[in-house]
Amino acid sequence: MSGTPARTADTRTSAEVVCLGESMVTFLPSRPGRLADVPSFGRGIGGAESNVACALAGAGHRAAWVSRVGADGFGDHLVETVTEYGVDTSAVRRDPARPTGIYFRTATDRATDVHEVAYYRAGSAASAMSPDNVPYEALFAARILHLSGITAALSVDCLALLHDLTAPRPDRPLVSFDVNHRPGLWRGAAAGPGVLLDLARRCDLVFVGEDEAEDAWGVEGGAEAIRAALPEPATLVVKRGAEGATVFARPAATPPGGDAASGADTDTTEAVLADTDTTKAVLADTVITVPALRVDVVAPVGAGDAFAAGFLSATLRGLPLRDRVRHGHLMAAAVLTVPGDLTDPPPRARADALAALDDTAWGRLRLGPGWTGDDQEVRTT
Repeated sequence: MSGTPARTADTRTSAEVVCLGESMVTFLPSRPGRLADVPSFGRGIGGAESNVACALAGAGHRAAWVSRVGADGFGDHLVETVTEYGVDTSAVRRDPARPTGIYFRTATDRATDVHEVAYYRAGSAASAMSPDNVPYEALFAARILHLSGITAALSVDCLALLHDLTAPRPDRPLVSFDVNHRPGLWRGAAAGPGVLLDLARRCDLVFVGEDEAEDAWGVEGGAEAIRAALPEPATLVVKRGAEGATVFARPAATPPGGDAASGADTDTTEAVLADTDTTKAVLADTVITVPALRVDVVAPVGAGDAFAAGFLSATLRGLPLRDRVRHGHLMAAAVLTVPGDLTDPPPRARADALAALDDTAWGRLRLGPGWTGDDQEVRTT
């Protein structure tokens, strides 16, 4: 996560979304090249879940981040920086016995193999998160609890925490889960990435990429095959790179903030199917595919976290399903057109106007650096 914090606010109010996970201090190279050759590094912060929280706060929502950091200067920097973005960090715990995680990366593309990342997170304060030391009252007070598969890979205790948080219980909020398969984190782990499938099946809203599903679970055949492997979540968002995103949503699922998950703009027929295992009636999926935007990419980092934040923001507002996906694409485009993996989202009115375009106008958009400003003209082709 990088960029200039947009705001400092008194955020100690009941959060709409709570994001749980590790954030680390990131050392960013002063120039391209191998880590062995880079003479100096700048300091930033990085963490999928704190990225989502900061983006949601930037979009005007009450967001909180829950984690553990060391009782050290790096922990101070993490908490202070996330707080400056308008995120409630009051439930972050300090660990006097374990350090804050850090990592170094090269300046090349983190989305491919043409990069180096050196993590120093083993034994970190966040890796010690467990059902015994995380404040459940903070997690369950929100309308949405957002988790990711990164946490599951950090330790046996972290995996136990995610199993407990995704267990069925009457008091849990809507549970959002970004699979976020990071192969390097699972090397040498007691469990394997297959556990992410079990966790995802216990959640209400799941984000997963086609490539992740194939790499982590061996699921091939595209979005329909992924839905067959993940029938339980009320809403499944399959990210398909440049092709956009396909969403499977049961119309009966009403998210926090409003309307049925199908949205008013879908043309799929709702069919009632008999659930032979439980004799309950369930509604068939509404399935829509929303094309991705054409974007002049500056840096490909942080787009997945931004997409999740945009989708969650529009979900909280009760927008139609198509517009939730479009807000995800727009939030991702805002990050893709800046050097770092965090930036202020477009003003809500501007994003709403773009999300409401007809399919032809949406398909003609081309977004480049600076497009989020109110005074910037959006290009079409």
